[in-house]
Amino acid sequence: MDRECALLLPGVCAVLAGSGSSLPDDTSLEKLLDWFTGITEAGGSLLEACPCLLKLISTVVHNAASDPGVLSFALRLTGLLAATEESFKTIQEHSVLNEVFNLQHWQEAGLWEDPCLRIGWIQGLRSMLQHPNALSFFVQSEFIDPLLQLQTDTSLFIAAAANQMLAHILLFFQPVPPAGCKGVDKKEKGDGMTPSSADYTAVVKSISGYLQESLVPKESKNVRQSLQTLKLLALLLAQAGPPLRDKLLQTVGDSLEELVTAGSSELTLPLMDVILSACSSSGTDERITRLLSSMLNINKPADLIHAAAAFLRRGHHDTVHTARAVRILLLPLDIMTGQTLLGTISTDEHQFSVVEQLKSKSSCISMICVCLSNTPQITLTPPDVLPCLPVSIVTAVLSLLKICSGNSPSSSTGCSEVSRNVIGSGKVQKCALEALTSLTSSPGAKERISEVFTVLIQYLENPDSDPTVLHKSYQALLKWTSVCTDFSFITDQLRHDLVEVVKKRVCDMRWEVKDSTVEFLGHLAGVCDSIKAAAEECDASEALLGGCSTTPLLREALQDSESYVRASAISALAKTLTHRWQQGATLTEEEPEIVSRLLEILSQDSEGFPRRAVVQYFISWYSSHSPPSSSSSSSSSSLLMQSVRSVLSQGRADLDWEVKVHTLVLAELLLDEAFSGHPGYKKGSDSHHASPHAYSVVSESDLAVVVEQGVVSVLLSGLVDCDRPVALKACRLLITLRETVCPLSLGALDASAAMATVSCELPGCGWGREIIKILKMKKSDQAKEEDIADQRGLNGAEEGGDSVSVCEALRSLGLDERMEVLTQSSDHIHNSPLSLLQDILTASATHTKPGEEVIVDCY
Repeated sequence: MDRECALLLPGVCAVLAGSGSSLPDDTSLEKLLDWFTGITEAGGSLLEACPCLLKLISTVVHNAASDPGVLSFALRLTGLLAATEESFKTIQEHSVLNEVFNLQHWQEAGLWEDPCLRIGWIQGLRSMLQHPNALSFFVQSEFIDPLLQLQTDTSLFIAAAANQMLAHILLFFQPVPPAGCKGVDKKEKGDGMTPSSADYTAVVKSISGYLQESLVPKESKNVRQSLQTLKLLALLLAQAGPPLRDKLLQTVGDSLEELVTAGSSELTLPLMDVILSACSSSGTDERITRLLSSMLNINKPADLIHAAAAFLRRGHHDTVHTARAVRILLLPLDIMTGQTLLGTISTDEHQFSVVEQLKSKSSCISMICVCLSNTPQITLTPPDVLPCLPVSIVTAVLSLLKICSGNSPSSSTGCSEVSRNVIGSGKVQKCALEALTSLTSSPGAKERISEVFTVLIQYLENPDSDPTVLHKSYQALLKWTSVCTDFSFITDQLRHDLVEVVKKRVCDMRWEVKDSTVEFLGHLAGVCDSIKAAAEECDASEALLGGCSTTPLLREALQDSESYVRASAISALAKTLTHRWQQGATLTEEEPEIVSRLLEILSQDSEGFPRRAVVQYFISWYSSHSPPSSSSSSSSSSLLMQSVRSVLSQGRADLDWEVKVHTLVLAELLLDEAFSGHPGYKKGSDSHHASPHAYSVVSESDLAVVVEQGVVSVLLSGLVDCDRPVALKACRLLITLRETVCPLSLGALDASAAMATVSCELPGCGWGREIIKILKMKKSDQAKEEDIADQRGLNGAEEGGDSVSVCEALRSLGLDERMEVLTQSSDHIHNSPLSLLQDILTASATHTKPGEEVIVDCY
C-alpha cells in the first residue's frame, strides 16, 4: 500500500464507521474490498498496513444505525482479514470474530432479515475458511446448522452462496491424496493445512445427514429444498476425492433410488446431473449404473427425453446407455415423420405414451425441439450404436421441415393428429433448420443434397416464413453449398426459383429480410471463391444463380432507408468483387458509379454502420488488387488510388471512432506497400519496436509519395484524436514510420538529413494546430535545456502555420512517451485506490454541507 493511500485510509474508516449513507456510489464498498483482496493475494498484511481496520469493524458492528451495506462490508472484510492463520489469531485475541459472526446478536438486533447481512455473513465465513483454525472456529461456533438453513433461503442469490460455501468446506478441507486433489478453490495445501480429524468429521457428518434427509421431498412445498440439495450433491460428486465421494454415495444412495422411483418432473434434470457426476467420478459403480438405467426408462415421455438428452450431452462412452438414449431421442422424430429410424420393427415400449404426449401441442413442440437439437451429435455416434443410417436422420429432419410448412401430409398411422401441432411452428422450424445446418458433416449427408436445396428454397419462397426462419434458411443454404463440389443436381427450375426468390426478398417490406438476403449474396460470393480455390472446375455461383449478376441488386440496396441494409450491401459488394480485384479484371461501367455512391455515403450518411462498411470496402479492394498489367487494369488501379485519397481525407475527419480506426488500417496498407521492401520497415504496427538496418536508406520519393497520398496527415490527426483507440493506432504507425525513414541510429543521420526537405501540410486549425502546439512545446523545452534563445527549426510551422518537416515532426512529437500514456488507459488515474479513497472523503465532506454538489470520477 502506498503512503498516500495509507494516510487517507483512517479518514475513510471514520466515514464508514458512521452510518455510511454518504458514500459516493453503491459500488464503493465493493471496490474497497477488491483493493484489499488484491493486497492480501499479493502477500501483504492488511492488519500491519491498516491497523485502523479492526477498530472500524468493531465500531460498525456495535453501531445500531450502521447501513446494512456497511455491515455486510464489515463481515466480508473480517473474513478477508482472518484468511491467514497469523491474522486470524490476532483478530481472535481482540474478540472481533465472536462479535462479527455472532448470529444471535444479529437476530436480536432485528438485522438478520436483511439479505445484505446474510450474504455478508456467508461470504465473510467463506473468505476466512482457508486454514484449520478457521474450521475449528466454525465448528465450535455451531455455524453448520444456520448455514444449512440458508441453503433454502428465499433469496436465490443467498441460497446459491450457501450451497457454494457448503461445497467449499467439504472439498477444501478433504484429506489430500498423494497425487493432489482439486477443491472448489483449487489451492495447494501443505502439511500445515490439514484440519483436525474431529472437526472435519463433524462437518461431513452434519452435511451428509442433511443431504440424506432433504433429498426426498416430504411434501410438494419441499421440492425446492430437494432441488437445492441435488445441486449441492452434483457439485460435490464432480470434485470430491474417493473417500469423500464414497461416503456421500453410501449416505444418499437409498434417497436417490427413492427419488428416481418417485419420478418428479421438476427434479429430472438435477437428478440426472447428480447421477452423471457420480458416473464420471466413480467409474462402473453398479448402484449408479442401475440408477442411470432407471432414469432412461422412466414412464413420463417428456422427462425421459430430457434425461436422454442430458446423458448424451455429457459424452459418456457407455455403449449400452448411449444406444438407449439415441433410441429415445429418435422416437418422436420416427413417429412424427414416418421415417424408419428405429429399425424395421419398431416396438419401443414407450411408443404409445410418447404418441399420447405428442398430441399435446406444447409438449409436442418442446419434445421435438429437444430431439432436433441432439440430431447432429446422434449422427456422429459409432455405427453399432445407431439404429439407422445417419442419412436417414437427415431425411427425417427434411420431412419434418416439410410438415412444418404444410407441404407434406403425414403418412404413418397416428401421425396426422400429431403433425398438425408443428404446422406453422416457428420454434420447430428454427430448431430443424439449425439441425440441418449442422448435419452437413454427417456420414452420407450429401446423398440428400438435392432435396436439401429444394426444401430450403421452398422455405425462402414461403410468404409465411418469419424473418428469423428466412435467415436460418439462408445460413443452411450457405453451409450446404460450402460442402458441395458437384452442382450437377441443380436443375434449371431450381436455379430459376432461387434467383427469383432472392430478387423478391431483397425488396421485402421487412428490413430484417432484406438484410439477411443481402448478407446471403455476399457470403455466397465468399463461399464460391473458396470452392473455386479448392476445385477450379467448379463454379458455384454460375450453378446456383445461372450467371445472374447480383451487383445490380446490391447497388439498389445501397439506397435502402435502413442503415443495417446499406452496410450489409456494401460488405456484400466487396465480397462479390474480390475475385475480380484479385484477377486484375477490366473496370466495368458500374464500378465507378459504385465508388461514387460509396464516397457519397462516407461523406453524407448519418449512421455509422454504412460509413464503417465503406472504409472496409476500400481496405478489401486495396488488399486484393493486383499490380496493373494492362491499360484496362491500370484504369482500375487509378480509380482505386484516387478513391483512397478521398477515403483517407474524409475518414480522418469522421465523428465515429471506428471509422477513424478503419481509416488508419487503410493508411497502414499504404505504408506497407511503400516501405515493405525496406530492411528497416517492420510490417504490422503492433510490433512498433522495429530494428532498422544501420545503413539502410529510404528514398526521398517514397516518403514524398506517402505524404502526397495523405497517409502522414491521417496519422498526425489520429495522434491527437480524443478517442484512445484511434490515438493508440496512429501512434504505433508513426513510430513504425519514424524507425523507417529517420531512425536514431548514427548511420542513418545522413539519410535523415537528405529527407528533411519532405514536408507535410498542416491545417491552421483543429488537429493541425494541436500538432504545431506540441512541436513548439518540445522545441521550447530543448531551447531551455541548451540555453539557446532562437528556435529556427520550425519557422514554417510557427509563422506560416501550414507545413512541417516530416522527420522533424516524427522526432519531436515525443511518440514513445505518448505511447506509454496511451497503453495505460485512463484506469491508472481514475480507477485507482487513491481516487476511490478521495471520492469517499469528498462525498462525506459534501454530505455535511448539503448545499454543495460533489462530482466524482466516472469509473
